Amino acid sequence: MPEINIPQIAALVVWSGLGIGLVLGAVMQHFRFCTMGAVADVVNFGDWSRAKAWMLAIAVALIGAAVLTASGLISPQKSLYGGERLLWLSALVGGLMFGFGMVLAGGCGSRTLTRIGGGSLKSVVVFLVMGLFAYMTLKGIFGVLRVNTVEKLFIPMPSQSLLVVFGASAGLGLGLLLLLSILFTATGRKPAVWLSGVLVGALTVAAWWVSGKLGYLAEDPNTLQEAFVATNSGRMEALSFVAPFAYLLDLLVLWSDQSRAVTFGISTTLGVVLGALIYALTTKTFRWEGFSQTEDLVNHMLGGALMGVGGVVAGGCTFGQGISALSMLSAAAFIATPSIVFGAWLALKYQEKRLETIS
Repeated sequence: MPEINIPQIAALVVWSGLGIGLVLGAVMQHFRFCTMGAVADVVNFGDWSRAKAWMLAIAVALIGAAVLTASGLISPQKSLYGGERLLWLSALVGGLMFGFGMVLAGGCGSRTLTRIGGGSLKSVVVFLVMGLFAYMTLKGIFGVLRVNTVEKLFIPMPSQSLLVVFGASAGLGLGLLLLLSILFTATGRKPAVWLSGVLVGALTVAAWWVSGKLGYLAEDPNTLQEAFVATNSGRMEALSFVAPFAYLLDLLVLWSDQSRAVTFGISTTLGVVLGALIYALTTKTFRWEGFSQTEDLVNHMLGGALMGVGGVVAGGCTFGQGISALSMLSAAAFIATPSIVFGAWLALKYQEKRLETIS
């Protein structure tokens, strides 16, 4: 049997994650792909273009994940969303917090990264606050509170992933149905809509393959157990932009600690920033952006804190739950994603009332 070179496999996973992030950052920057923006467009202008691009990304990711599952290349049960406890209250509360926060901060986690690449110092502040509060919720004081409150209430399930419960054909059927329902509308057939949606969805599928196939070891020679190389969770992961912020800060602060290393989530995070930066520089759209008012700074910091706490509590963000988890047909995603949207709606209405009061 050939010797397994774990460092080489880890490097492949990490560099692949960086490549996926690079493309994703450029795509999001070019097409202005943003879930918060999509919700705002619908609420404020009745424009469903970006919302349908997001839904199209979900459909493509769902179809791709189902194909990978049916072909035996990945196992949804071993994903980050394949646990046996449906933390319904966590998904609800965390989703509301994240959705409200992303409006205050001017975008979700992925949008924060593309804005940094475009020159936004405001988003640098959001990233730092979000990463700090995510870390506090993963392993710090808020983590203790999380475990002893919202995580006490759950529903036992054979698997959160309904791809495991009902099979890959269910995911394929739902994905195709959603895809066709979007493409049968005039908005869904706009080139920018379907192209951005297909690309983001395909990149999510690529992330599943890299993490779940390329980085999978049936038997780690060090532990004699199966393992997923270069993931922070030790499970199969796709695209998510909350916990990786915390792990990136942890890596930078404890760089000399040999137990810390660049992971798939960290490399995709860095890749998105770099991809957006390259796009902004090549298209001459790079612009420095800072705070002009104290209230703006406070809103962005508060938004970052809410996203950091809410994203960890909910188990993901607009990408983590809103695309990656939905592609696994995670039961929690069907609670967290509408909660994020509703939280964003509440924040938009709050801002509307705030502007009326000021004027």
